Amino acid sequence: MANQLSHLDAQGSVTMVDVGEKPITKRRAIAEAYVRLSKETMSLLQQKALPKGDALVCARIGAIMAAKQTCHLIPLCHNINLTFLDVRFEVDSEQSIIRIESEAQALATTGVEMEAIVAAQMAATIIYDMCKAVQKDIVITDIKLLAKSGGRSGQYTAPGFNPC
Repeated sequence: MANQLSHLDAQGSVTMVDVGEKPITKRRAIAEAYVRLSKETMSLLQQKALPKGDALVCARIGAIMAAKQTCHLIPLCHNINLTFLDVRFEVDSEQSIIRIESEAQALATTGVEMEAIVAAQMAATIIYDMCKAVQKDIVITDIKLLAKSGGRSGQYTAPGFNPC
C-alpha cells in the first residue's frame, strides 16, 4: 500500500512528492467556509461598528496573507507562487451568516487547493477574532473545496456548485 500513497516512499516513510518533472499548467481552486453570527453581531459587522474595526476588510487581507504562507503551515506542501488570490463575502443578514469564497490561481506543477482552503479558513477565523469581543459562540462551518482545475487529475466541481 505504501507505493500507492503519494507522500510515502517504498519503505513507508513520509516524503515530499517530487513535482519537478510535471508540466507547468494553469491551476485554479475555489473553496468556501461559513460563519454564523447572532443578529446583534451581524448588525455591528455591517455597520462597521465592531470594537476591532471592519471585520471583512481584515479578513480579506489576512486570508490573502495566510494563503501565501500555506507551505509553512501544512507539512509536505509545496511552495507555490500564486498569480491570483481573492476572497469574496456574501452576507446574509436574514440568516446572520457570512459565506466566504476564496479563489487561488497559479502557473505551477502542483495544485492550489490547499491555498484556497487556507484562505477560506483564515478569513473565517479572522471574522471570529474581530467579533469575539461581542459574541463568543460564533460558529465556523462547512469548509470545503468547491472546484479545482489544471493538472493531471483534471477538473473537479462539488455537487451543486456552478463556477463562473
